[in-house]
Amino acid sequence: MKTVEIIPKIRVDNKEKLALVYTPGVAKSSTEIHKDYDKVFDLTNRSNSVAVLSFNYNESLKRAVYLKDTFLVDAYPLEIKEKELSNGSEERKKELDFVIQNIMPNFMGVDTVLIEGKAFDFDFNIPTRSKGCLFSSDIKVENIEPVELRRLFGGVIETRTVETPDETFKKPVAVVSDGSAVLGLGNIGAEAGLPVMEGKAVLFKELGGVDAMPLCLKTQVPREIERIVFLLENSFSGINLEDISAPRCFEIEANLIDLLSIPVFHDDQHGTAIVVLAGLLNSMKVAGKNLADTKIVFSGAGAAGQAICKLLIKMREFLNSDENGKTSDKKGGDGILMFDKFGAVYKGRKENDPSLEKMAEITNRENFKGSLKEGIKGADIFIGVSTKGILSQDMVKSMAKNAVIFAIANPEPEILPNLALEAGALIAASGRSDFNNQINNSLVFPGLFCGIINSNVKKVDDRIKIEAALALAEIVPEDKLSKEYIIPDALDKKIPSGLQKIFQHV
Repeated sequence: MKTVEIIPKIRVDNKEKLALVYTPGVAKSSTEIHKDYDKVFDLTNRSNSVAVLSFNYNESLKRAVYLKDTFLVDAYPLEIKEKELSNGSEERKKELDFVIQNIMPNFMGVDTVLIEGKAFDFDFNIPTRSKGCLFSSDIKVENIEPVELRRLFGGVIETRTVETPDETFKKPVAVVSDGSAVLGLGNIGAEAGLPVMEGKAVLFKELGGVDAMPLCLKTQVPREIERIVFLLENSFSGINLEDISAPRCFEIEANLIDLLSIPVFHDDQHGTAIVVLAGLLNSMKVAGKNLADTKIVFSGAGAAGQAICKLLIKMREFLNSDENGKTSDKKGGDGILMFDKFGAVYKGRKENDPSLEKMAEITNRENFKGSLKEGIKGADIFIGVSTKGILSQDMVKSMAKNAVIFAIANPEPEILPNLALEAGALIAASGRSDFNNQINNSLVFPGLFCGIINSNVKKVDDRIKIEAALALAEIVPEDKLSKEYIIPDALDKKIPSGLQKIFQHV
């Protein structure tokens, strides 16, 4: 069968290109679009993208192939669940219009030819401003500034038509965002989030062999996001939620897991948590400490912070259990403090939302109410998922001997790794590719999704997350493990196969 493949315009085969296509370079393009909406047409592939909407995925695919082969337009096949639309012609039309309006940040237009009952090869004026790839694939892109790179290439993804055996064809993963929490830039909107989602699509393909398409939604209302994804479910093999603010992201993820029959994975939460756990497991080996006995301080209690904390608690409980699975009286949350912009998270704090109140119930056993500066004294581990510059060298000096710093705010960390090391930290990691020990969810989601899709897993539970962290940690050979090398490089070819092995017994 002839299908549409989503491919990168730029091969990510070194750290410099990774930094341009994803973080930290992509933040500059998102910021430019946030300042000037019209730049979305220059800095992404939106100018040449069209959604093909119908009530049958195979028909949409046939139409998308025709549009690509005939007009060179990047056409994305989508199926909307006809039986799930509202009753009545007027209500049905309103819901179709609602879906179309909310997916428009990704496209120049939505093709409804098939819904209107016309043939797949019906011609019309395709509303695009094609840029295509202006340069050969061997161009030295490392010396091009990130915004200029995207402007010249017209974004970083495109499509091509290929012959694919029926039995190996997989629908793409949808990278779904509402632009409410893009990197460390905040609520900059769907259009400004599009460069990030395109960058993720590149990494899905380059690092995991998985087709992925951006789906940035105009609405930021949880029920509406869930409704749109539900109606378009048959268009995808999985849903990767991205850059949706907390606590809304928890509710959206939980509801979509219940609503859909395909896997749903919030990468900001669980992808980050898996990489952090993997890095900490190896860091503890270097530091000569037991993760279960450490004092851990978090700066940032949003989606990523809460997910990391919960997974660490699960892992610490496992480490505290005997061979029969019986846990000791020691709790996994003992010795963990979380801080946000209001200070320490504790039970009954007036600033707590329901998710933070739950976190307060499983951490901060002594009901500490002081500042980060006070709370970090004697800590073995600092995990930052907050904002740049919040951790000072004096604060690092007050930590325990052989302290471990994971300052992973993007695009700028809580403290630069070199400054943390100067202040006495044994190990320093960040989310950046221009320092050693990059803690970035790009290590996880491509290979993990490949395994999920190929093994038909419907839900990513804590067991899979912990096994993924253990597999990722084991990729670093024992004889190579050091304070500068606690986590594999994002481009390490052993990662996808290592992660997929955990699904062999699922």
